[in-house]
Amino acid sequence: MVRRALLVLVLLLAGCGQDSPETTKEAPVTFTNPVFAENFPDPGALLVDGTWFAYGTNGPAGNVPVMTSPDLVHWTPAGDAMPSIGRWALPGNTWAPEVIAGGDGRYLLYYTARSAETDRQCLGVAVSDQPGGPFRDGAGKPLVCQAEEGGSIDASPYRDPDGGLWLYWKNDGNAIGQPTYLYGSKLSADGLSLSGESKRLLVNDAAWEAHVIEAPQMVRRDGRLYLFYSANAFDAEAYALGYAVCEGPLGPCRKADENPILSTSPAAAGPGHGFLVEAAGGRTWLLYHAWPPDSIGSVTPGRQLWLDEVVWEDGKPVVRGPTAEPQPMP
Repeated sequence: MVRRALLVLVLLLAGCGQDSPETTKEAPVTFTNPVFAENFPDPGALLVDGTWFAYGTNGPAGNVPVMTSPDLVHWTPAGDAMPSIGRWALPGNTWAPEVIAGGDGRYLLYYTARSAETDRQCLGVAVSDQPGGPFRDGAGKPLVCQAEEGGSIDASPYRDPDGGLWLYWKNDGNAIGQPTYLYGSKLSADGLSLSGESKRLLVNDAAWEAHVIEAPQMVRRDGRLYLFYSANAFDAEAYALGYAVCEGPLGPCRKADENPILSTSPAAAGPGHGFLVEAAGGRTWLLYHAWPPDSIGSVTPGRQLWLDEVVWEDGKPVVRGPTAEPQPMP
């Protein structure tokens, strides 16, 4: 009886430190959309020293709500990146900000606001030595203001591998019953002024785009330039995202035949105003906003922040979304 008890004890000790297959197998780390369930429309993002910064259209958090994240999934509100807008602008309509690192250690924030002179939405640029702000616009007039074309919105900066800075935006033609175009122009080296002719790159001429094309973002991938954009009414299920391939920073650009590449699903309505980012391992992801299907146009919860992977098939971006099921972390 004693020998039998000793044998059992030896076997138990031998098993210590050896986990069963069930205990050694690690569960995959996943996330589920939306990654921020409150209102955060028109996201732009920037990675600085391992921290992601996201900037959104004005709301209760301020002129330029800013959030931070270590992984693109877990976001923490971080206040107002631009407590005071330019003196040329009126408060209350500060839209679609995007930030890029300047060449002098500073950060440049491009934003939309209402011009006191023209009563149209126009573009400004503000500067800070920190990515979270405070950003300040010291100019006495907007950077771009196409009042005769309805105004200018949705500024998006892009830096080419040669160091050149470019700016893309949309004329707000739909505000006055005119066509809407996506424009591009070269920026000065300091990013504070246009240094070349503004050129029209795309117009709302596809059926799915209806009366508006907006929210441009130029991205270089494997030597090719892709101009992402959104179209249709922002507060409708028809709002969606497409892209064009461009021969150079100022075109010519050709829209993809498979557009739109992100559209309404049972889980997310009117997805768009996307911002493409590159995460660890070269994987690309799209931050964008979308409405809950039963709350389109409502203030609460508003346009929530979503994240889905973009894969590249034969040089074409394919958005895996809107995805409401658990998926691997970036």
